[in-house]
Amino acid sequence: MQEILKGFSSGKGATIPLLQKVQERDGYISAEAVREVADFLELPESEVYGIATFYSEFKLIKPGRHHVKICMGTSCYLGGGKELLDHLSRELGILPGRTTEDGEFSLETVACLGCCSKSPVMSVDGRIFGGVSLSSADRILAHLD
Repeated sequence: MQEILKGFSSGKGATIPLLQKVQERDGYISAEAVREVADFLELPESEVYGIATFYSEFKLIKPGRHHVKICMGTSCYLGGGKELLDHLSRELGILPGRTTEDGEFSLETVACLGCCSKSPVMSVDGRIFGGVSLSSADRILAHLD
């Protein structure tokens, strides 16, 4: 953490840039990182935590090795996105916003992946898949390394 804190001065204005650097390094913001940032900035932990939870950009749960995003935009939702999300949630045994116990998968919803004509759409590790059925979603996840 010390390498991240270098170059920052204390004060509330550095909170978001510091949290961004922590997430860039770790993939998420741990409770320990919140505590360290709060101590460094001389702010209450609750204030740093409040900022981290206010912005959807920040993740407070360690991501899985494979990151699955399900589009919930209007086209995808109407095209089966909700059913796809429910199916993968059951199959992985986690709710959206969570990571499997073995650390293999994270499941997340997003407002739009920009592929409305291919609904429903999901992204796995940044790769976009369109026209995803429940069975094709299972095959995609089964063939990950």
